[in-house]
Amino acid sequence: MKHIFALSFITAGFFLNAQNIGNSPYAAYGIGDVKYDNTVENTGMAGLTTAYITDFNSSFNFMNPAANENLQLTAIKVEATNENNFFRSDYNDYKVTKHSTYLSNISIAFPLSQKVKFGLGYQPYSSKSYDVVVSQTEADGSVKLNAYHGEGSLNTVQAALSYQISPAFALGLRTNFYFGNLYDIDELVSSNAELINGYETRNRVNNFNFTAGATYQKKFENDRKLTLGATTTFGNSSKMESTYINSTYFYNSNEVKNYVSIIEQTNTTANNLLPLEASLGLGFGHNQRWFIGSQVNYRRGETIQFVGQDFLNKDSYRVAAGGWILPNVNNFRNYFERIIYRYGAFYEKGNLHINDTDINRFGVTFGATLPFKNTSINRMSGLDVAVELGKRGTLNNNLVNQNYINLKVGFNFADRWFQKRLYN
Repeated sequence: MKHIFALSFITAGFFLNAQNIGNSPYAAYGIGDVKYDNTVENTGMAGLTTAYITDFNSSFNFMNPAANENLQLTAIKVEATNENNFFRSDYNDYKVTKHSTYLSNISIAFPLSQKVKFGLGYQPYSSKSYDVVVSQTEADGSVKLNAYHGEGSLNTVQAALSYQISPAFALGLRTNFYFGNLYDIDELVSSNAELINGYETRNRVNNFNFTAGATYQKKFENDRKLTLGATTTFGNSSKMESTYINSTYFYNSNEVKNYVSIIEQTNTTANNLLPLEASLGLGFGHNQRWFIGSQVNYRRGETIQFVGQDFLNKDSYRVAAGGWILPNVNNFRNYFERIIYRYGAFYEKGNLHINDTDINRFGVTFGATLPFKNTSINRMSGLDVAVELGKRGTLNNNLVNQNYINLKVGFNFADRWFQKRLYN
């Protein structure tokens, strides 16, 4: 197969605008709504990656670059995500629904030798897109209005290399380059003032770090196997450039700022935008029949400029469990027995703490790998699908409850490329 087909709040009251990558009001804080860099395959198992070594030869694990012992083919993935968010707040009994669809993964991976595997990939890392208006009537009868607006996204390009040191033990390293621009502004308008006071922050990101991984897999005589895995992300070697401007102005009829007067302007740099991350995983399975595993992810908090103030994201962790089952990979008479069925559940203690309330998330996932017709176990090309049902936030303290249904679809094309043939 030589042809590739491309798929081409703040806290009280909010109004979300603009279709973009992700639509959560909580994206207003920090670097936006962070996307886990999972493939559709991993999403169907609640994001299990750390101790997940696929039993088949056509899939590459970027999250733990050490877990690629069985990759024997050139594998190309093209994936898309459809997000459907349903927001509710007790503030003015507000309800809103938002949708977005975007390209979420493009990758290629292939074996360099029996022990060395290599992969290249692109994914969006985070995004923000929000418009929020909060009004307040003062004691003197004047009305003050805060209009919050944010936009922008971060993307990542990854290169990963794995090395099988022994039949049981492997190491891997992934390089990550993050790039993009993030913009936030708080405009203060008062009914007894002619000018608008704007607090604006622009963050320009060019960041480079590494993800190291390790796996240990014990194989038993009855085709069962136990897998341990660990990863850590470290070594920010670049920086984020932040520009903060406090100014006054007014808009003309064409929505262009006029009579801009800068009160304060600061330029700062930081290299803690993408801090330490680590994960531990455990899995157990029967070769080409079933797998079950669990995983814990940890992410250290970081501080980022938000409309002129330091905003602290707290330490967070995520616990997940899931797996897959394959009824009979060799039953070509019954297609449904050749489908890989995936499942999982997760809980995440989020890094946001607003109005003395933690913003947490939990959900369940389902997925499947639908092999192309007549695809054999040696060339497992097919269609990957996954559904994630989840909840984030709360109605307490005038916050926002977010229910969501995320749909993911991906094509995985596998063939023997870049390898010498023994016979013509």
